[in-house]
Amino acid sequence: MSTLDWAVLIGTIGAIVAYGVWKTRGAQNAGAYLRGGSDAKWWTIGLSIMATQASAITFLSTPGQGFEDGLGFVQFYFGVPIAMVVLSATIVPIYYRTRVLTAYEYLEQRFDLKTRQLTALIFLLQRGLGAGLSIYAPAIILSTVLGWSLMWTNLVIGVVVIAYTVSGGTRAVNQTQQLQMAVMLGGMALAFGFIVSSLPEAVSVRDAFGIAGVFGKLKAIDFTPRLETRYTFWSGITGGTFVALAYFGTDQSQVQRYLSGESLEQSRWGLLFNGLLKVPMQLLILLVGVFVFVAFQFQAPPVFFNAPELETVRASPRASELTVLEQKHQTLFTQKRALLDTWLQKHDDATVTQLRALEAEARTVRADARKLVKDVSPRANVKDADYVFLTFVMTRFPPGLVGLLLAVILCAAMSATASALNALGTTTVVDFYRRTWKPKATDVESVRAGKVFTVMWGVVAMAFAAFASQVDNLIQAVNILGSIFYGPMLGVFLVGFFFKAARGTPVFLAVVLAQAVVIVTWLASDIGFLWYNVIGCAGVALFTAVLDRVMPKPVSA
Repeated sequence: MSTLDWAVLIGTIGAIVAYGVWKTRGAQNAGAYLRGGSDAKWWTIGLSIMATQASAITFLSTPGQGFEDGLGFVQFYFGVPIAMVVLSATIVPIYYRTRVLTAYEYLEQRFDLKTRQLTALIFLLQRGLGAGLSIYAPAIILSTVLGWSLMWTNLVIGVVVIAYTVSGGTRAVNQTQQLQMAVMLGGMALAFGFIVSSLPEAVSVRDAFGIAGVFGKLKAIDFTPRLETRYTFWSGITGGTFVALAYFGTDQSQVQRYLSGESLEQSRWGLLFNGLLKVPMQLLILLVGVFVFVAFQFQAPPVFFNAPELETVRASPRASELTVLEQKHQTLFTQKRALLDTWLQKHDDATVTQLRALEAEARTVRADARKLVKDVSPRANVKDADYVFLTFVMTRFPPGLVGLLLAVILCAAMSATASALNALGTTTVVDFYRRTWKPKATDVESVRAGKVFTVMWGVVAMAFAAFASQVDNLIQAVNILGSIFYGPMLGVFLVGFFFKAARGTPVFLAVVLAQAVVIVTWLASDIGFLWYNVIGCAGVALFTAVLDRVMPKPVSA
């Protein structure tokens, strides 16, 4: 990186952290530290909600998803606007009326302590693992840029994020996320503009969209009814709505954002603001990946995007095999490049067929390269889609813009991981420490415990980050992980809201059974992961109805 890139990167991150520290200076009581006070405006809430969800994984993996599969992933978010309206009308007023610090407090008021702590435990498990993936994603960047080992990079980032989160609590997280979100959106818009400008002069934006269409990258909506198809309109509207309801309605990392609102109206507007912008934001990020694919039709891409692993093969006894694959890949690129010139002039179907055939061959060569890397380095991460956007940034972007894009990704990492660790610490304190372990804890003791538990969960997240290199695409890994747990979580809340006669023990057992069903479905079937949310939620409702009927009711005194 150039000196200018380092200046932009360090200056942007430093300014944001300094702003958060300055805005939250002074002593904080437990309410301010754990909840963030009750004075946040709707725009702060909305941007904080968006920044919490838009982790570094979003800006690394989503462009890679667009590069590999096109716009279809946007269907995952179709349920978000629906969920925001439903939550604003139902769940948020209940949280305000009951004046809870965590979502799981409500479940004790409605059912009993064991149901509250079971759901809190599920959240802690799921979000603790998810925080590990949020740390791992930016570690990919710095390990590539600085030449550090991935393990040490995970450690450095984890320690920095822990320190940042512990220092200011919820209020600091909320304040800094406003600037982080502005940097993220502005940076991606600039990236898109530069990618478009990097195309050959003879290729217009319309031509670029046409090329993307030739290779099937613009199919944003799929009405396929098959359950095993991962992203479809139906899974997005149904499963996507369920996962959004569960995530924004029951996940403390999100609930904590709007519980700090100045009023119920401010929290509602913050959620609706998120619902309005979420789909366009994800579409923009996917389009960045699609246009990177188009740009690589005119500038030869590497046969494998994880450069350090490629160099390992180049230095091994099997380097000659890599050379053969690279030559074949280059030949296919040259043939595609010539055919694209023909297609840009004629737009004929015969050329489209030839282009798609060559692209299929290129994918096969890339798969062979991944296999070769795996043979040489069995522990290597060969799922290189997460490196696509990073490779383009580091090799094609001008000085200054490289630093800004790295700042975008690190801002996302800071915001998402800080929110997760803050929520994990708060939940542990409120739902376990102050409720069971030390009910008479003072404000000072609660804040101290919150900091200790935040550090503890940060260590857990870093430990899980060490295994994240074994997953496929990071954005899919996060969503699959969430879908395994979110359905039963949403189910228990919906039962609490709408099943007025439901009792604590039947609901507790229903959650356990529904979670078991989801895990078995995940392990033993090919059903798309968005449907896990529907299965888990429906399972809790069904099991509750059955168990409530067959289990004996307590005898009145």
